[in-house]
Amino acid sequence: MQEQSNQDGAPTRFEITEVRVKLTADPRNKLKAYCSVTIDDAFVVRDLKIIEGARGPFVAMPSRKLADHCPNCHYKNHLRASYCNQCGARLDPERAPKDGRGRARLHADLAHPINSATRIELHKAVVRAYAEEVEAAKTAGEDYRPKTFDDFDQLSEIVDDEYIEELERRQEERQRRRREARANDGEAGAEG
Repeated sequence: MQEQSNQDGAPTRFEITEVRVKLTADPRNKLKAYCSVTIDDAFVVRDLKIIEGARGPFVAMPSRKLADHCPNCHYKNHLRASYCNQCGARLDPERAPKDGRGRARLHADLAHPINSATRIELHKAVVRAYAEEVEAAKTAGEDYRPKTFDDFDQLSEIVDDEYIEELERRQEERQRRRREARANDGEAGAEG
């Protein structure tokens, strides 16, 4: 269990309730596994990567490639692109922003811990689950089957039907008001 303080200074708690690890197939690859982390049996963060680093396994947060726009046609291109994917114009190879060590920032985290205590707890939980999965794979040998991440997408059996009905009612009300507003705008246009 990790204890933190929220913006008001009141302590908040979270628990990493599950870590699922899926080992990669090629043992020569530095990328050793993908994992997902469930927090408080309520929130899932997917696509964390476990990478073999110089000092042991490193947990990389889920990220997206950074992009910018072509100065000629304004088409969005990845920062490593040498030419625009739309108009073919040559792009500045030094246009990527640099980090504190002078390296190009090509990716941005989608989700990440906001303090070092949380990062440490997350790292420990993920690396522990990774070690267990590696051991399970060794023990099972040819019979090893990695865990699946697919069942996260299934609706829980504990769905608050009243809450869902309230959301649906609000959506229907918004749609009804929009239809009425369009009808009123149409009538006002026909009169003018």
